[in-house]
Amino acid sequence: MPPLIEQSFTKALFHGVIAEDMIFPYPEMTSEERQSTSIILDSVRRFFAANVDSAKIDREQEIPKEVMAGLRSLGLFGLQIPTEYGGIGLSTAAYARVMQEIGGLDASIAVTLGAHQSIGYKSLLLFGTPEQKRRYLPKLATGESVAAFALTEPSAGSDAAAIKTRAEMVDGGAAYVLNGSKIWITNGGFADVFTVFARTSTLEEGAKPKITAFIVERGMGVTSGPNEHKLGIRGSSTTGIFLENVRVPRENVVGDVGKGFKVAMEVLNSGRLGLASGCVGICKTLLRLAIARVEERRAFGRNIGDFGLIKDKIARMLAETYALESMTYLTAGLVDSKIADYSLESAICKVKGSETLWGVVNETLQIAAGIGYMQEYPYERILRDSRVNLIFEGTNEILRCFIALSGMAAPGKALAEVAKAMREPIKGFGLLSDFALRKARAALGRERMTRVHPLLGREAVIFEEYVSELAVQAENVLRKHGRDIAEMQFTQLRIADMVMDLFAVAACLTRTTRAIERRGEDGARREIDLCSLYLNMAHKRLRQNVSDFARNDDELRKAIAGRAYIDGAYPFDVL
Repeated sequence: MPPLIEQSFTKALFHGVIAEDMIFPYPEMTSEERQSTSIILDSVRRFFAANVDSAKIDREQEIPKEVMAGLRSLGLFGLQIPTEYGGIGLSTAAYARVMQEIGGLDASIAVTLGAHQSIGYKSLLLFGTPEQKRRYLPKLATGESVAAFALTEPSAGSDAAAIKTRAEMVDGGAAYVLNGSKIWITNGGFADVFTVFARTSTLEEGAKPKITAFIVERGMGVTSGPNEHKLGIRGSSTTGIFLENVRVPRENVVGDVGKGFKVAMEVLNSGRLGLASGCVGICKTLLRLAIARVEERRAFGRNIGDFGLIKDKIARMLAETYALESMTYLTAGLVDSKIADYSLESAICKVKGSETLWGVVNETLQIAAGIGYMQEYPYERILRDSRVNLIFEGTNEILRCFIALSGMAAPGKALAEVAKAMREPIKGFGLLSDFALRKARAALGRERMTRVHPLLGREAVIFEEYVSELAVQAENVLRKHGRDIAEMQFTQLRIADMVMDLFAVAACLTRTTRAIERRGEDGARREIDLCSLYLNMAHKRLRQNVSDFARNDDELRKAIAGRAYIDGAYPFDVL
């Protein structure tokens, strides 16, 4: 078995390895943490019920000052800041649970709080020096200062390497002067502290840039543009920010000079999990709305909930939400257990979270029918608020490429080393022997799950089969394309979709196993049924993806798109 150097459950799947001990038993908060989190949730629910009018926030495109003050008084700006700096010091799982609740209550507030702590000051928590933490975290914990994350530029969205904002060393290295601009910065209109990413190397064609992260205070000379008018999350502030000869002291560098890309990626890994938990909360709100609507809406003399197609929608929404919740809190548990690498898991949660939510909100509006389209009801606002999640924190297209290529990196390296060892068999004897043993194990049979409850035996077998299939397909495409795999995005899509479904199924299996062990078959019937239904849906997708590796119309699609670029539009007209 290849060593799990990355210590990642999902990356191990690419080797055909099921690292059960990493996900069993399903993680749980301690009783003390559950109790303290429950107190926070109760306070949040009471405050929102009494003070938050989401329709008004959406209409006036602003969160009222008194609401912001109330959020500060509840401690919601310092949920993950350690108590020594004035925060609440929640674990990742507890933080996700609170953000789930807030997400289900108001998306604009969730985005504002998430931008502040999931990504805004996260670089300080992960990479800040003791002095930086002492200086900034206490005010950030109380909300006296608000944070924002400033990475995106007009020419650098998904491609962070294209950043043009410059940081030039001055005063013999005592400070940097920053010049440039950022766009679409959440909290940009009122944030006091920005994590800004700037190029500390010259802009050279083809050269890998050196990017550095800085903590920049508004008072250092940062200015903001007007709030953008957005499709959804209208109560949040989204602006451009401008840095013109902004002098930042050397001690405000976060992490190492030139290593800002690592800082950004680590911050976004964390932020994606917060986004996924918010999606869980909105899905649950939508399910309550949908179920209430099917009970009140009548057609042909009976409730529409009696009809099979409506039951199908409700069942699918429940199963997808169960899977999303299961993988989100499994990943939060991995983070809290101090696992070294959760980058793929958090990316999967973000992609699955945003796409599950988009499906749930679309179906809920369909169930609501005519009233779903009217502004006096919440459906259309929630639909508008939900769309941005497919773009936020890395587009789903970019993240699929990341999931596939990052997951295949270790198998690809192993294949390259084996090829080299075959040219030098004496030196590479140990490596070749290990490779031969792995191949022999694969030929003798797939990896087995031993900790899944026997009631889920059918689901476990299907999971095992497709873990083995993922490893086979990953090796096949790496052998076929070599380094060109970086350009094979149709192939990357299939690999990513396979591993995302496998991680979701694994999360369902471990969570449902825990439920059965705790409450027995009858007590866990709902979890068992949702796990089985999700597995059935995922199985169809997995089977299709495997088939498409061999038989597909990729080249036809590329040709059609290429001709459309030349035409510049749809090429036909009836008259």
